[in-house]
Amino acid sequence: MQKISKIAVLTSGGDAPGMNPCIRAVVRTAIYNGLHVAGVRQGYQGLIDNNMYDMDPRSVSNILNLGGTILKTARCLPFRTDEGMETAYKNLKANGIDGLVVIGGDGTFTGALRFSKKYPDISVIGVPGTIDNDLYGSTYTLGFDTATNTVIEAIDKIRDTADAHDRLFFIEVMGRDSGAIALRAGISCGAEAILLPERDTAIEHLIENLKAGQYNKKSSSIVIVAEGDKRGAYDLAEEVRKQIKFYDIKVTILGHLQRGGSPSAFDRILGSRLGFAAVNALIKGETQKMVGLEANHIKLTDLEEALTQHQFKLEDDLMEMSDILSI
Repeated sequence: MQKISKIAVLTSGGDAPGMNPCIRAVVRTAIYNGLHVAGVRQGYQGLIDNNMYDMDPRSVSNILNLGGTILKTARCLPFRTDEGMETAYKNLKANGIDGLVVIGGDGTFTGALRFSKKYPDISVIGVPGTIDNDLYGSTYTLGFDTATNTVIEAIDKIRDTADAHDRLFFIEVMGRDSGAIALRAGISCGAEAILLPERDTAIEHLIENLKAGQYNKKSSSIVIVAEGDKRGAYDLAEEVRKQIKFYDIKVTILGHLQRGGSPSAFDRILGSRLGFAAVNALIKGETQKMVGLEANHIKLTDLEEALTQHQFKLEDDLMEMSDILSI
């Protein structure tokens, strides 16, 4: 079992609310256990550029409420090459670092696993930080709860103007491979239809539902479209516009709005728990693992498994409910 003396922490890929509470927990847990900590700026690019700095407990003061990440993040193509990884390894060794905590999504974990296999003397633990909630081994990923609440708040406001003008809104939310945000936000906001990458909704069925809503004297309709749906909000709106004349049809793409904002209480606590668990895993000699939360307990999952297994499927009762409650 390798004894850890200095840990580096980085955030990579898309930012997610809750990353800062996680960074804070990593830094303070490590220092409490007598370890040194280095913050890496700009993700894997920071490893290659040797853009690191020593952190102390005050380095992470007053960041629990901040969205984004104080360490910044970037996508780094050079880290995918052997030369880039070798440079990153040499910089880590030169800084006396023997443990690495990486916070991010599947792209981040893919790089971490490959790096760890190539240089096994650097122990690596992953923390799932992505609003898409699409990593196997954790029921919830950092940022998912906050992003869902942000979407709900936006849709509630859109509903007001939709009601005022008898409008039909197609609202596209993030979720390239997962409809988790779309499903929960749609149910929470009373959407008339929710289109997900996990199921194929025929355009005819959507038209039927919207016509039924108008027959039942609905003054507005909201259709939530996950970005992973193959047709996209604009194409769907155009298709529906050809067949439905009684609604004024509008499209709203929420986009990166969903990633920002102060993390919810859930994401602050989740980030703190996962950061705390990541450091303790390194101290215990674990490597090539992801820390996650399942049944409200911390669980370690092999990075290989987290990447190759699909996240749990969307709950059947929520899928059924989304149709029944929209009548």
